[in-house]
Amino acid sequence: MRDNSFCAELDEAPLVATDGNAEWARPLADTGSRIARHRERRANAVMKTAIIELLGIRYPIVQGGMMWIGRAELASAVSNAGGLGILTALTQPTPDELCREIDRCRAMTPLRRQPDKSPPYADYARAIIDSGVRVVETAGNVPREFFHQFKTAGIKIVHKCVAVRHALSAERAGVDAVSIDGFECAGHPGEEDVPNMVLIPAALRTVKIPIIASGGIGNGRGMAAALALSAQGVNMGTRFMVTREAPLHDNIKQALVNASERDTTLLLRTMNDTSRVYSNSVARQVVEIERRLGGARFEDVRPLVAGLRGKEAYETGDIERGVIAAGLVIGLIDDVPSCAELIERMVTECRAHLRQALGWFDAGPRSD
Repeated sequence: MRDNSFCAELDEAPLVATDGNAEWARPLADTGSRIARHRERRANAVMKTAIIELLGIRYPIVQGGMMWIGRAELASAVSNAGGLGILTALTQPTPDELCREIDRCRAMTPLRRQPDKSPPYADYARAIIDSGVRVVETAGNVPREFFHQFKTAGIKIVHKCVAVRHALSAERAGVDAVSIDGFECAGHPGEEDVPNMVLIPAALRTVKIPIIASGGIGNGRGMAAALALSAQGVNMGTRFMVTREAPLHDNIKQALVNASERDTTLLLRTMNDTSRVYSNSVARQVVEIERRLGGARFEDVRPLVAGLRGKEAYETGDIERGVIAAGLVIGLIDDVPSCAELIERMVTECRAHLRQALGWFDAGPRSD
């Protein structure tokens, strides 16, 4: 497909000055200026997808809700950069402390931020509503009992799921959008092992509400692929962990930078509660226990996978202290940018890759 607006500007004046005459040279110079202005306008062009419209954000990039990581520092940085930042409610031990964290985040950004929910559900739901949050993400079993409260308060609901049937269930329950995790994702990818190149198109065949692609996305190339699949936005957890604002020790960030796409492992597969994590000594020990003759019970690995051990790893920088959630995308991470730098770079790369792909259809007839 040709970029007609670009071609029209080229056609407005001669492209070649043959005799050095100033009258001939001026159209060429003017054309160059117009091209430069056109490129600047294109670089600053506003994106528009259903997720952007629904959530009121500049770019269709959502920060994943991560235990111990989804705090005000990261959520505000993502929101200030034009994405949607998420506060993870369970990171806060009480609803009152969640309210304080929301207030702290609000003081750090004028944009919207999104807390996840956690037990005690009713109290956390009330804290979310009373704090004036405009977007909430839910996960796991669809919490229908709170949807009426959220809707009455004008809150948009995004539900995270890992299968098409779960997305359809959430749609029937009245959520505004779904964020679908492919098998590449960190944390809980479900038990069906379907990657995004199949999962997103499969969901789009039946799901009518906007879909956010999640799992394996960490740069503009991945964002372009998701939009080409007709997802309306992208969700990133692991990539936002490795930013300057993410509240975890630099040792953990550097370990993820140094890792490859082969450096994750799947825990709790034998218990139908699969988690994708960074392959450290703790994770490998859990896998060994699961593989032993006769199998394993959760109680056998509980001390190793305890959440507080992971929190201590994030805070102290001891990469071997506990389980560290990480997706396959660690193989694509090679720096620790600010959230603003990351988002702007992704959007620029995304545009370039989409244009490049369209250009392959406008290459003209084959010479042979």
